[in-house]
Amino acid sequence: MAVYKIVTVPNEVLRTRAREVTSINAGVLKLLDNMRDTMYEFDGVGLAAPQIGVLKRVIVVDPGDNYMELINPEIIYQEGKQIGREGCLSVPGVWGRVARAQKVKVRALNRHNEMVEIEAEGLLAKVLQHEIDHLDGILFIDKATDLERED
Repeated sequence: MAVYKIVTVPNEVLRTRAREVTSINAGVLKLLDNMRDTMYEFDGVGLAAPQIGVLKRVIVVDPGDNYMELINPEIIYQEGKQIGREGCLSVPGVWGRVARAQKVKVRALNRHNEMVEIEAEGLLAKVLQHEIDHLDGILFIDKATDLERED
């Protein structure tokens, strides 16, 4: 497949709300495959379509043990609180502490146009929230405290 270039700040596409996917067609399936390859190429744990310049509500995630493709994901439940260090492929060399829900339930479509619900906690919950934020034009630096730059 193909590996895309990662869009970085201050590109305005990162601040634009992505559009819902209305039809899961060959183009969306190719996008999913290429996003997977791009995420792995850059050693990411998640990637949202706006990060490659595509304004569609599509994310891929793999925190190390569970690859997922989610189309039109939405958080339908959240509880608890975790604070942890985050970075982002679209904000290279910057890290910060971000407060997120400890547990989430996400509803989305998979590549087969089936509705799925994912219950997640810990790292997977954090990654899902981070990537869904991208779909709404929100970056982790908008929520982070103690921002630091790598030298």
